[in-house]
Amino acid sequence: MSRLDKTTGPRPIVRMMVLETDEPHPETKDRKGSFGEILHQHFVKAGEAHDPPLGIETDIRFVIPEKDGRIPKYEEFEDCHALLITGSVYDAHGDDPWILELLELLRKLWLQHPKMHFSGVCFGHQLLCRLLGAEISPAPTGDWELGHSKVSLNEVGKKLFRAEDDHVHLHQMHQDQVVSPPTRETAAELLAGTARGGSEKVEVWGHSDHTAVQGVYIRGRLFTTQAHLAFDEGMVKRQIEMRVESGSIGDLEHADQAAETAHLDHDGELVAAAILRFFHDEDEDIE
Repeated sequence: MSRLDKTTGPRPIVRMMVLETDEPHPETKDRKGSFGEILHQHFVKAGEAHDPPLGIETDIRFVIPEKDGRIPKYEEFEDCHALLITGSVYDAHGDDPWILELLELLRKLWLQHPKMHFSGVCFGHQLLCRLLGAEISPAPTGDWELGHSKVSLNEVGKKLFRAEDDHVHLHQMHQDQVVSPPTRETAAELLAGTARGGSEKVEVWGHSDHTAVQGVYIRGRLFTTQAHLAFDEGMVKRQIEMRVESGSIGDLEHADQAAETAHLDHDGELVAAAILRFFHDEDEDIE
């Protein structure tokens, strides 16, 4: 567990807990830190750019028990307003004991902390959609969405990102995907009578040619992204390398082509700013 603070003078503070569900490549960890630390720095930058500037406090918990992590207890979230789940090499549709334990914790938090804001990246996006009853599975074609990718935005997405264009470019690293978004029916009591004026309406904010559900949004409760907002060139290349070496990615030509796009500009800062506004309760007018 670690807690990171970044404040300069009197300013509003956004406090979030990051649940780390994987470790970065050793070279990335030496250079930039853990996934939670990388995300913290990304949100610090978004907080500095916010008007007015926002301070960021991040409580980081590594949750994989077989790698010396621990699922936090429910009581540890008493003062938690914003929760973010990282990406992972694990399958969000898997039945690993720690994944099932985490799902049970998230369910309890969702039901008993109606003001908590939930966000997730890649694995985290898929796991939160699974929590709400969505199906998660590998892409029907069996291929991966890798590297620099174009994500088309609908009107909700354009409002969330305050984007003038109808698309963003983001780094991808996944084969599994959310087959279709959760609904009030699949989520059952989790979306029945959402508290604090939040909406029960589930919105998909964007899609790509590979993945129909690039992110899910529920006003006041949930904002997820399939793409990695904080990946840089080195991280993309090393993550591809790790998956090729493990045998997860078998199409080496596709992997090489994706690695060659890793240097291209992407809109991760735009996504970080949007999630930060969501955590700061600035999404009340988005429908």
